[in-house]
Amino acid sequence: MADYQLFIDGAFTDAASGETFATYNPGTGQKLADLPKAGRDDAIRAIEAARKAFDEGPWPKMSGAERAAKLRRIVELINQHSAELAELEALDSGGTILKAQMADVPGAVSAFEWFARMAEERPDRVDLEGSPFPVSQNYIRYEPIGVCTGIIPWNFPLIMAAWKIAPALAAGNTSVLKPASLTSLSALKLAQIIAEADLPPGVVNILAGPGGTVGEELASNPLVDKTAFTGSTEVGRRIMQLASGTVKAVTLELGGKSANIVLDDADLDLAAAGVLWGTFFHGGQVCESGTRALVQRGIYDEFVSLLVEKANNIVVGDQMEMTTNIGPLVSRGQVETVERYVKLGRDEVGEPLCGGSAPEDLPDHLDKGAFYRPTIFADVDNKAKIAQEEIFGPVLCVIPFDTDDEAVAIANDSIYGLAGGVQSGNIERAEAVAARMRTGTVWINDYHLISPERPFGGYKQSGIGRELGTQGYDIYRQVKHVHINPETSGRDNHFHYGVLGV
Repeated sequence: MADYQLFIDGAFTDAASGETFATYNPGTGQKLADLPKAGRDDAIRAIEAARKAFDEGPWPKMSGAERAAKLRRIVELINQHSAELAELEALDSGGTILKAQMADVPGAVSAFEWFARMAEERPDRVDLEGSPFPVSQNYIRYEPIGVCTGIIPWNFPLIMAAWKIAPALAAGNTSVLKPASLTSLSALKLAQIIAEADLPPGVVNILAGPGGTVGEELASNPLVDKTAFTGSTEVGRRIMQLASGTVKAVTLELGGKSANIVLDDADLDLAAAGVLWGTFFHGGQVCESGTRALVQRGIYDEFVSLLVEKANNIVVGDQMEMTTNIGPLVSRGQVETVERYVKLGRDEVGEPLCGGSAPEDLPDHLDKGAFYRPTIFADVDNKAKIAQEEIFGPVLCVIPFDTDDEAVAIANDSIYGLAGGVQSGNIERAEAVAARMRTGTVWINDYHLISPERPFGGYKQSGIGRELGTQGYDIYRQVKHVHINPETSGRDNHFHYGVLGV
């Protein structure tokens, strides 16, 4: 029997097949739990439960204020279980306990709080100006889409679960969520919290299982009205193909290879800290990480020296220690991916200025952990594979440039367009650069600061649509135009009927 269970139609259950799979602490290699391995039959059952809850249940008929009250109950329960959630998130994903306590749990809370507010404040009806030809009343209705499925990645499982579930519920939809197999613990714990919040059965369903079966069913099933996916661009393309069979709505938040531009008027010490934060936060396992640092040539040598000096002070170690800056990567497989790219970088660019290997001074209980040191390659050509392909690890490419125009051209020379940064002492200049960067988010003199109140998403092959903000709420609603021609207005107000001679 699994240590956790699937949550389908308001009840906890094992997988129909009875199969389980293990999840591990990537810092120690020790098993954390056995989880139910959902299959296609479980996915179909969850979708059918969500369909029935939407078509026959009370949830979509409730007022926005009523739904907001339920979301705020979830917030109360998350706060009550915050210590356990933070521990599960750190143990399962390899993110530091500090990150879990300061970012992951509060981030999930703020997402539910924001979308509760949206449910209360965003109107369900907007009246339009009447038309004189013919005289009529017109208005827009905003209605829930229906059954919404969410497929989330392994890097921020708790926050991503909140980003998918909260807006869907706030807008009156029902939801089926699939967390990544590597990091399902916090999502399954969230299922227990949602059950305690006493939502109608079938409104939320949460399944742990492989993307090749469960994920594909969630994206292709004709009973599903919308699919939201966060993950790699390669898998995002597959989600689009599957969703196209029934022309269901999709939101895709995909890969990135973001540029962090350092102009020659920047505070070098602050900018160096910002570049390292932009790259090495959570071991570089962040879709919008600034893994390309574009540095103006006049400050290049001094700035690169600062980067290396500061990077060598970053503490890599046990994610459960408050003094750790970077914990393990999510798995040994992810370390192998980073190692392949570092070898490629050595072939393309030369020896990294720091890093390029696992730490050598870890305590014995971490000897099987998935650790890798912060790695910096300098003088990288933007055409190099390590500058073009998403590594999803602690690897920074430093690229020199001469002019602002050249910086913009290099930043935009990518299939991705998720985010970017500009570090400068001249805000007007920085804004001019930011305006020409083809990305969904640009941070000036900062990085990684994402709020539920601000839209997030990408240009180009970094995705479709936006999450968060008012846009991230409205994307979960259908738009209906209603036209009323008063029957009492008489034949003259229906003059167009005469086109048919009737």
